Amino acid sequence: MTPSPDPTPRAAPRAVLDAVDVANVPTLLMVLVQLTGDLRWLDAPFRPRRPPGLSIDDTGGLPDEVQREVREAAKAALAAWFTGTPPALPEPSAELMTRMLSVSLGEDVPPECTALSASMLVDATGRTSGPAEAAPPTPPPGFRAIVIGAGVSGIAAGVQLDALGIDYRIYERDAGVGGTWLVNRYPGCGVDTPSHLYSYSFAPADWSRYFAHRDEVLAYLERVVDDFGLHDRIALQTSVERAVWDDVAGTWTVTVRHPDGSTTDEICTVLVSAVGAFGTPVVPDIPGRDGFEGRIAHTARWPEDIALEGRRVAVIGNGASAMQLVPAIAGVAAHVDVYQRSPQWTSPIEPGFAAEIPPPVRRLLEAVPLFRAWLRIREAWIFNDKAYPTLQIDPDWPDPDHSLNAESARMRRYLERHVRTSLGESAMLDRVVPDYPPFGKRMLLDHGWYSTITRDDVTLRTDPIERIDADAVVTADGPHPADVIVFATGFDVVRFLASVEIVGRSGTSLREAWDDDDARAYLGTSVSGFPNLFILYGPNTQAGHGGSLMFAVEAQLTYVVDLLRQMFEENLQRIEVRKDVFDEYNERVDEAHAGMVWAHPGMTTYYRNARGRVVVNSPWRVVDFWTMTRSADLDDFETA
Repeated sequence: MTPSPDPTPRAAPRAVLDAVDVANVPTLLMVLVQLTGDLRWLDAPFRPRRPPGLSIDDTGGLPDEVQREVREAAKAALAAWFTGTPPALPEPSAELMTRMLSVSLGEDVPPECTALSASMLVDATGRTSGPAEAAPPTPPPGFRAIVIGAGVSGIAAGVQLDALGIDYRIYERDAGVGGTWLVNRYPGCGVDTPSHLYSYSFAPADWSRYFAHRDEVLAYLERVVDDFGLHDRIALQTSVERAVWDDVAGTWTVTVRHPDGSTTDEICTVLVSAVGAFGTPVVPDIPGRDGFEGRIAHTARWPEDIALEGRRVAVIGNGASAMQLVPAIAGVAAHVDVYQRSPQWTSPIEPGFAAEIPPPVRRLLEAVPLFRAWLRIREAWIFNDKAYPTLQIDPDWPDPDHSLNAESARMRRYLERHVRTSLGESAMLDRVVPDYPPFGKRMLLDHGWYSTITRDDVTLRTDPIERIDADAVVTADGPHPADVIVFATGFDVVRFLASVEIVGRSGTSLREAWDDDDARAYLGTSVSGFPNLFILYGPNTQAGHGGSLMFAVEAQLTYVVDLLRQMFEENLQRIEVRKDVFDEYNERVDEAHAGMVWAHPGMTTYYRNARGRVVVNSPWRVVDFWTMTRSADLDDFETA
């Protein structure tokens, strides 16, 4: 699946060169530098501006005549590359990479981000840095892995286990692969991370949109399963109910329920949880709910036969799924009432970035891996660590209720300006502008939210719901007729692995060790007392300021693969994170969170458990977590 760094020498396709006329200029500049070795493209008058907000910023703010010069030079360089001229700078030095990043993004990028960007460049171009990697050690006879779940994490795990030559099986309770992308199919469902970031590094895709819709994401995951031959390794409609560690044998005994209802006990050396966090929908227990005579649905369990045309629809909740659903059904339903518990911060997206990727640009992305790499690198900075300073609490900040520091205040002004521009002087302003700092809850993207809630056939309701009658939702100002109620109320994400009972070395279950909702893991991956268990997308791995689930899972798998290699090399049967290492890491997590926005007392968030501890989000920058997981130190583990 990894593209070769250079095409077979041939004339450049006319369509690809024509695509340069509409391609992203800051990205073309970096391609020019690498293809030609000419560093003048990094200096004035070619230096792009800082992208405004969440913007692809195709022009870089450069004058038309400068853009034309860049595009013509890029066409010439690509024409030479297609006919066999190798890149002059196939692997920029760390110093040059830092400079290129900073110029491309119009702001100073920390040098420590260079290694991550260089790795993304290698992923996309197929080049290898340094000496050739040795062949992986051979797993010992009888070594077997079981993976729970065939969603994003489970598919990635299967690819990596296959590459290591490990015998493994993936058990998936649903009738198809894809996890959350299989079960979530409500109107408007899609990613809120750019598609090129919501892609495996080992499986680039020809995305039709910068933010792909659900069907395209699911098709991508199914295609990866096909391309890597994982079908024979996946058992569908088969659930893992229980796993018990046998300390004498050094194996897990896993109870599996098959489609016919029967159960078997399977033995494996390594257990990989790819259960994910978005599997258990939350439906609030509102008085009268069971007496409603119309249709009731949750966005995560969308009925195929539900009819909204001409109906009065009540959408309870205004989080991420509601902000996708409501614009999609407004104009289809006769009327939509949105019941908001608290306001949400919503970031604007440049219209071009929220739209389809122009077909010429798709051809360029497909034909030129270097262009695809730099586009992805730029998106990664904009959506990864750029906002991280906004999250940090300044103890001396004079207005801690509304912002946390100067950068947080700047972000607040930017977001408020977007709301005011969208709504004008509407009386709705006071109801939609949050009184807590930006990023206090999940930052949402405005894919038409504000323009939708101002429609005549959409009403935003902020009074608390008192009860549900047979044909209405009732608030303090009276009953509001409804034919359909949709709960867009999210998931129980703090009870990690709630669907599986996992019993560790001392006979204690993971649920007991975590005291139900207080999940902790070393690097979000390993738990003391549970040997040979690896958790993907585990506690404190979600980058709440941005990032991509794909990226976090691949970082974890890099770490797990290194552990497995060392197990094989050292002929180890058992590996368990040391209790002191586990405790010290989680103390650092909690200390870091204490100085961040999610510890702010002014709002509720699903990131925290019942005790107020942040269990979902990572306190680290994306680059920090990537660095932590590049390799594993066996000294952090007890082994046998």
